[in-house]
Amino acid sequence: MPESVAVIVLTFNSAGVIERTVRAAQHVSPLIICVDSGSTDGTIDILRGLGCEVHGRAFRHYADQRNWAIQTLGNTYTWQLHLDADEVLDERAIAELRRALHDPGVHAGFMLKRLTYFMGKPLRFAGENSWHLRLFRSGQGSCEDRLYDQHFVCSGPVARLHGLLHDVNAGSIGEWTARHNRWSELEVQELLRPHTSAAVLPAQLSTDPRQRRRLYKGVYYRLPAGWRALGYFLFRYIVQLGFLDGRAGFYYDFLQALWFRMLVDAKLAETRATRTNDATSSFCNE
Repeated sequence: MPESVAVIVLTFNSAGVIERTVRAAQHVSPLIICVDSGSTDGTIDILRGLGCEVHGRAFRHYADQRNWAIQTLGNTYTWQLHLDADEVLDERAIAELRRALHDPGVHAGFMLKRLTYFMGKPLRFAGENSWHLRLFRSGQGSCEDRLYDQHFVCSGPVARLHGLLHDVNAGSIGEWTARHNRWSELEVQELLRPHTSAAVLPAQLSTDPRQRRRLYKGVYYRLPAGWRALGYFLFRYIVQLGFLDGRAGFYYDFLQALWFRMLVDAKLAETRATRTNDATSSFCNE
């Protein structure tokens, strides 16, 4: 590579997927740096066997872990490529990343499209297939200070690359629902959090698909609670042709909309009611 690039991967009990992720990433750079949050399933042994540099750090939340890695580990290198443990680059993405690193032009960052897998099946229609900034120049990129739905942001021009980032989601449905249960708590906290500098990525109509997506999400949360989750399911499963992904597509869209998004609405209502009751009790006791 004409300029140095480090691949930074977050891991936690990722033994079932991490070798595929690392071996694909090594085609972009041999410098693989992993930040592990206390794995007990042999992940660390696999990483060391693959020649990775491994650092242990307790996990607070995604943005905290990413920004620590960016500042503490990544800034030694000219470029940083950030991956999750279950995100596998395909051959075209690898070729595109190598080309971008060889001749980045005016760009300070590059996005890849992510393909979601569920129940072992790639979701061509039912999945989100969203764009994510993953490669950026050191000193010009960071992760948004958000508890949930955070993106990497870059201070310079950003371009999109061909190829796919395969989000293989190798865990069981039980693990998937457990993660999303935790994430629903973080989503509620984020929605009720005072919005100052937390939302770095603007919500607006733009050529950047991430900004459009954030705008649409803002519209979603202005719709009536509960009904919006039902509408989201119908949009994903019918309008976006999620039914073409068969059983996996149905289960994924059902769980994403009528379980996860409905769970967020229920917890949001519960939290607001608790805060109202606490405020009323405080007032009455004065």
